[in-house]
Amino acid sequence: MYRIGELAQLCEVKTDTLRFYEKHGLLSPSSRTDTGYRIYSDIDVERLRFILRAKAVGFTLAEISELLSIELDKSNWACADVKGLVDDKLASVEAKIAELNYFQLSLQRLSQACCGGPESAEHCSILEALESSTDSVRCENHNYTNDDTQSITSALDQSTARPSQGK
Repeated sequence: MYRIGELAQLCEVKTDTLRFYEKHGLLSPSSRTDTGYRIYSDIDVERLRFILRAKAVGFTLAEISELLSIELDKSNWACADVKGLVDDKLASVEAKIAELNYFQLSLQRLSQACCGGPESAEHCSILEALESSTDSVRCENHNYTNDDTQSITSALDQSTARPSQGK
């Protein structure tokens, strides 16, 4: 049996984390002492480790709660149900990665189009692109050749083919 501090130390988390999981219904002490201290069992330790592993691979608290409910009643669930949860999470992560890749490419194009010099920002290509209703960017860096300018503008135009949200 473990008190909250002992469990926290054993699993390398803060006691506030355990209280947070308790508040959200993911973890509850097996019992309490007469003075109100939380007491956790070895089963609670395994449950906490399950929660921490699920959190480490990106599951939300709601998703972890669903996984825990399956874990507690495995005989009434199919492996396909669990795989479905994982596949849904994977699709969500892939959509987020695609969105972040879009942001990265767009920001790279904006950055490459700007000279970044000490001149006034009155004609800054980044601000002009963000103010514009078109997707093309006029490069202000005089070190670029016309071919560079065209490839940057073309790449920015292509980057507006924004990935689907997958929701």
